Amino acid sequence: MRGIKIFFLVFLAIFFLETTSDILSAQNSYQYDFLFINGKVLDGTGNPCFYADVGVKDGKIVAVGRLKNSADAEKIIDIKGKIISPGFIDIHTHAYDRISDEKIWSGKNERRYFAPNFVSQGVTTLVSNQCGTSPLSIKKQREVLTKKGIGPNALLMIGHNTIRRHVMKNDFQRPATSEEIKQMQTFIRQAMEDGAAGMSTGLEYVPSIWSTVDEIVALVKEIVPYGGVYMAHERSCGLTPMWYVPSQDEPGPPNMLENIIELIEVGRRTGATVVATHIKARGADFWGASRAIIRLINEARADGVDIWADCYPYNSSGSDGSTVLIPRWALGRNPQENLQKVLDDPQKMKDLYGDIKHALNWRGGAENIIVMDYPDKSYIGKNLAQIAKKHGVSDIEMAIKLQLKGYPKRRGGARLRGFSMSEIDIEAFSAQPWTATCSDARIALPGDGPVHARFYGTFPRKIRHYAMEKKAISVENAVRASTSLPAQILGLRDRGLIREGFHADIVVFDPKTIKDTATFFEPHQYADGIEYVMVNGTCVVDEGKLTWKRPGVVIKK
Repeated sequence: MRGIKIFFLVFLAIFFLETTSDILSAQNSYQYDFLFINGKVLDGTGNPCFYADVGVKDGKIVAVGRLKNSADAEKIIDIKGKIISPGFIDIHTHAYDRISDEKIWSGKNERRYFAPNFVSQGVTTLVSNQCGTSPLSIKKQREVLTKKGIGPNALLMIGHNTIRRHVMKNDFQRPATSEEIKQMQTFIRQAMEDGAAGMSTGLEYVPSIWSTVDEIVALVKEIVPYGGVYMAHERSCGLTPMWYVPSQDEPGPPNMLENIIELIEVGRRTGATVVATHIKARGADFWGASRAIIRLINEARADGVDIWADCYPYNSSGSDGSTVLIPRWALGRNPQENLQKVLDDPQKMKDLYGDIKHALNWRGGAENIIVMDYPDKSYIGKNLAQIAKKHGVSDIEMAIKLQLKGYPKRRGGARLRGFSMSEIDIEAFSAQPWTATCSDARIALPGDGPVHARFYGTFPRKIRHYAMEKKAISVENAVRASTSLPAQILGLRDRGLIREGFHADIVVFDPKTIKDTATFFEPHQYADGIEYVMVNGTCVVDEGKLTWKRPGVVIKK
């Protein structure tokens, strides 16, 4: 009898403990981890905003609407007056291209994996390894990023330039043989098996300059069975490529229109999704060409070619930040001394003047070339045309004077930035329903050297400058171009929208204050108005402050 009583008491004790545990568990088991209330939703489709609450649980969006059980959340965030949208997807970056460089990524620099300049402007997913440059092994790159942890999600491209150089070694100034193409195809297939999102090219760069359309077609065919995307850095973005020097190169190099025609041919022959990446019309003599480029793309799309584009919202390119108006052949190892010898030779001086004239035009003209650094600090912030007028010389003569009187060891004698694109073309490209937003940026930390303002300001600038101020595009479509459109291009079926069941990649911004603050003189400036950024249900920006958490994943296609 006594044994039965003891058993009964033990049973009651166990029952009580389990019941208590269940009650406590139920009390801590909220319906939502996060609940955003009283906000306006821009869902990423391009449709007008609507009032709704958004519930997040276990890294997913689980509810969108007027949620009655708003108290059933671990954390409730009142975003009255704010807009909640999908996290921005940056379809063209160089964020994790060079993770093998330990000087950049080790020690205190491991904070780069968080990608603060991206997440601070609302980027929750980015595509890395663009313009043909990537590690040879996507698998190893994925393993490093997964081990270290990353702030935003990432997709990885396999770089054509990297593979071509590996296969052809130093003998690359020619078309590839059929055997070499087969070797490159093997690397492409392996990369796709390892989770690459597609292939990128840098057709304006060594060694891909010498590739043929047939070579590109043969390689792009390999990514099609995997649903891969082909992103093409153009052979030229104006009337001439960046490498063209009139006195040194044969006339008739490819222009941007020919580049688009080639890309359309690749899309038509392979059936692949193709992207004219960081699309532009560069050089003062090419401004306005967006109209012809847009017509070519629209006609190709109407004919069934799956062609898209992306564009950054600035009229100055990355290479504009390293503008040098004096050609290499005239400088050598001792720029000032060698340049003077060229000026003493009438024929060489004639060639020099022609080359500088071409460089001035390609960078947007003397009035669009700004002095960023020079020994005479009164020049800084002024354009070349202003300085030339002050000295009573021509623009070409002023470019020469900068070299002769400037920093003796620096090519060009000064640090210059060109503004080689027209706002008219940028607005025209941005207004197209097939153009996504991109930054073409790397990861940067405050304290790094000079970088492009787009590293910190791209996505807020698209909304503030081009949508709200210039009205080149609606705010709804500016958000669509940064969310569901790149997701559609990339084939992401569960990101890019505020929709139940989608990953909780979310941005909350204040429409009154959202703005890029980075300038070309002070680029390391975080944007205003970004209140919350969530990656896979974890806040990487909380009340406007970076959390330095790394919840991102490497998305495998």
